[in-house]
Parts: sequence; C-alpha cells; structure tokens
Amino acid sequence: MTAQTEHCVRPLLAYRLADLAVEALIDEADLSPKPALVDRRGSGAHSDLDLRLMHASALSLWPCFKDMADAAQAFGVVGPSLREALGRIGREGEASMLATSGGVNTHRGAIWALGLLVASRALAPDDLEPASIAARAGRIALIDDRFAPAQAPSHGQQVQHRYGVRGAREEAQLGFPSVVLHGLPQLRRSRAAGSGEASARLDALLAIMARLDDTCVLWRAGRQGLKTMHQGAQAVLAAGGSATLAGRRALRELDNHLRGCNASPGGAADLLAACLFLDPLGSH
Repeated sequence: MTAQTEHCVRPLLAYRLADLAVEALIDEADLSPKPALVDRRGSGAHSDLDLRLMHASALSLWPCFKDMADAAQAFGVVGPSLREALGRIGREGEASMLATSGGVNTHRGAIWALGLLVASRALAPDDLEPASIAARAGRIALIDDRFAPAQAPSHGQQVQHRYGVRGAREEAQLGFPSVVLHGLPQLRRSRAAGSGEASARLDALLAIMARLDDTCVLWRAGRQGLKTMHQGAQAVLAAGGSATLAGRRALRELDNHLRGCNASPGGAADLLAACLFLDPLGSH
C-alpha cells in the first residue's frame, strides 16, 4: 500500500467503524419487544427515556467512535498512551451524550464497551473474528487510565461492592464473555434454526440476560430482580426462543415481571449492541 493510499484508507476505516457502532446502538434500541427496555413499543421500565432520545444519543456519539478509531490507528499498539487517549475521548463523548439527552444517562456503558471494540477493530482492521477483537479490547481495558478524574462511585460500582459481582469494567477486561460465549452463539443458533433476524437478536439478548449479573437490574431491584431476569430469560429460550408462540408468551411474562419490579436490563442491552457490532454479518 502506498503512503497516499494509506492516507485515504485510514480515515475511511474510522468512518466505517463509527457508522457500525452507531448502527449497533440504533438497531439495539429499535429491536422489539425487549423486556422492560426502551423499544418501538414505548419506554419499558424507564420514565426518562424514549426511542427518540435513544436515537439522538446514539447519533451524538459518532464523532466519539470515529476519534477512538483514529487514535487506535495513530498509536498502532495496545498500551497506556492509547488507553489514556480513549479515556479522554470517551469522557468527551459522554459530555456530548449528556448535552444531547438533557443529562440523562442513555449510553454511558455503551461508550465504554463499543469504544473499546472500535479501537480494537481499528488496530487490526483485517481481523473480523469476534473473539479475537473482544480479547484485544480486553487487553486495552486492563490498562489503567492515569488521567481518569476521581469521581463518586457510580451505581454500578456501588452494586459491585454491595453484591460482590463483576461490572462493565470486568466484563470488558475478560474479553466480553457474555457476548462471545453466549450472545453471539445464540444469535447464530437462532438464525440456523430458521428464526427471523429480529427473533434471533432477541434470543441473543435473552442469552446474555440469562447469565449476566446486570448491575442496572441489581441497582433497581436487588437480587430478587436479578433472579427474575435470569429465570425469565432462561424460560423464553427453553420454550423455543422468541420466534415461537410459547417463547413469546414467556417473553411477555418476563416483560411484565421486570416492569413490575422496575428493573431494566441496561447492561444486557449494551452487550447486545456489542454483539451487533461484532456480528460478522454486519461487519463487512
């Protein structure tokens, strides 16, 4: 590749990866019917979110993801300098998100997860293997950001301390096991079984929900809410998934139960967006 060609290709990759990340967020928001989450039906268990706001928030993050891809290409290797650049860009992206949403946390967890994955893809643009991309993102996440400002513990961090569970940071550091081992395999299984794309994506979400210690649910509804999510998601999959009549009945029951305890699986939703970003069918 000539220097002139490389000069043209590198920005195009950053644009493409930012497009894919935003598309993953919008596709996740649009997917319906998701249990207790914002979707085309309404606001789920949220009183401060709706689909319009989720779309606007996702679009506001395009420059953030593009800059993260640019940073990864500029540094070229996993290391403290890249990690600190990503942290700075992520904080700028969060400020833009909050300005767009009027202060509502729409996508803070998604900035972390998708930002790492975007950077990982940009470091090795020919690597389309989800497990490899996720593992490289995990290596980035293991590096401390020396310039991260001291802040009061987030809801997720408080829940981690209270219940002894891992949160979004640890999920990333481990190479996104909920995505690589559960969400993406279920997506492939459901497609292979003949489910439509929306049902396959719902099943992928449910496979994540069935196992994830979702700190959003724990914050809102404690261990009982988390148990309700785990058992309800497993019941949908055991009934044949969201493409079957029995599965849809179980999905409605799960939706009702989670709404009843005001528990919205926002962590699982972020990881579904990561699934859609890593999905080989959407990453070419």
